[in-house]
Amino acid sequence: MKLIIQGHTEQYAVEQLQMSLFPAQTIEGMGEAVSKLHRGKTWLTAVTEITIDGKKSRASRRLLASEETVSARRRCLQQSYYLAALSHLGEAPAWGALAGVRPTKLSTRHLLAGNSLSSAKRLMETVYFVSPARAQLAVDCSESTVAASRLLAPEDVSLYVGIPFCPTRCTYCSFVSRSIGKRTELLQPYLEALYRELEVTGRLLKESGKTIRSIYIGGGTPTTLSASQMTQLLAKIRESFDLSRCLEFTVEGGRPDTLTLEKLQAIRQGGADRMSINPQTMQDHVLRACGRPHSAQNVLESYRQAVEAGFENINMDLIAGLPKDTYEGFCNSLETVAELNPSNITVHTLALKKGADLFENPVDLPSQEAVKAMVEYANGFLREKGYKPYYLYRQKYMSGSFENVGWSKNGADCLYNIYMMEEVHTILSLGGGGMNKVNLPDGHLERFHNPKFPEQYISQLDSVLAQKEKLFQLL
Repeated sequence: MKLIIQGHTEQYAVEQLQMSLFPAQTIEGMGEAVSKLHRGKTWLTAVTEITIDGKKSRASRRLLASEETVSARRRCLQQSYYLAALSHLGEAPAWGALAGVRPTKLSTRHLLAGNSLSSAKRLMETVYFVSPARAQLAVDCSESTVAASRLLAPEDVSLYVGIPFCPTRCTYCSFVSRSIGKRTELLQPYLEALYRELEVTGRLLKESGKTIRSIYIGGGTPTTLSASQMTQLLAKIRESFDLSRCLEFTVEGGRPDTLTLEKLQAIRQGGADRMSINPQTMQDHVLRACGRPHSAQNVLESYRQAVEAGFENINMDLIAGLPKDTYEGFCNSLETVAELNPSNITVHTLALKKGADLFENPVDLPSQEAVKAMVEYANGFLREKGYKPYYLYRQKYMSGSFENVGWSKNGADCLYNIYMMEEVHTILSLGGGGMNKVNLPDGHLERFHNPKFPEQYISQLDSVLAQKEKLFQLL
């Protein structure tokens, strides 16, 4: 859809909402939207006019000129766009006028300012037009964020260690990772480079007085590493960092076909106390359609082995909207996983992202109506089973413009997930593809990116280490 901006420079904010509300009409020629901002002595007036297939709509919102801020101006423009778009939509979108990745930041900020849960829910519904169910979801997650934030001291940071390798590539995946199959010759040079970054970062942490509150080893699929390589990596982490204040240490298992009892025991003995085992679905024909060579039975065996290895805190991921899946199949997958009684279940909604095979060839996908039913079932079923939503985020090109939600039982929230997604404190990222997020005292967030590909990371390691020095100067 063609977007015309008049009287303001907030094209990005309006464009993101347009893409969220009209994902099938992003090509020019399928309609036109005009976003205007009129400035008067007393009021700023945002006006949006949308024309699709000859049908026209118009809506406006006002903001006192004396109350103008960047966020208030953007909100006013997005509100007018949303109200104008409603007559062209079949139903009101669940997330209303919100187009961002982190909608819970609004309710979290409201709670941290001393307001009540009911007031935060009302804010989401009346100001941002979020549905009551999604507003409650956001507030529940924000409540967990507030609790997790209270565990932090000013000197605390969290640590992400990236292993950007996978045995094979899933059809829905767009992550920058190497599918190595039987070719493992790049793994050891990568690990040697990573060990250097671990040592340098450990020294800088010690000199700065910063302390680690949570650790997450992600990927890719970190358990692509052998048991001995994993043992060595975990030993290097313990050697490089003081973990006396670390509350949580997660290793992403990801693919059950990379897990063995020996490897799980090595991870547990190496200091990790939280494991993630991600079936994505428990339907074998859906697994094959996604390019995952394991079976549902392999998932059950991996979970049993993780418990035998000593893990009490286990997360399992599922995805709503996978190719060849059905509403009944998804519900069966969720029920099968819940019977294992993991401490966390994360329900993702499929996002068709550039770089993924499914983006180029989106075949055999469930309808948006089916995906909506899957998500709604998960929300109700998990609450009935005693799980509480503790973090969520959205993505572009997500089926039905829904969300990814982490659910926890008995207060077992994943602290790293909250700290990373809600950006409440500094995240130090090591390894290929890592993104460091430095929270500055003025509330500003500074980002530092590591090279994406393993080969680049190895060859550019000196610049990575120099960047770490600069990062700590800011800290």
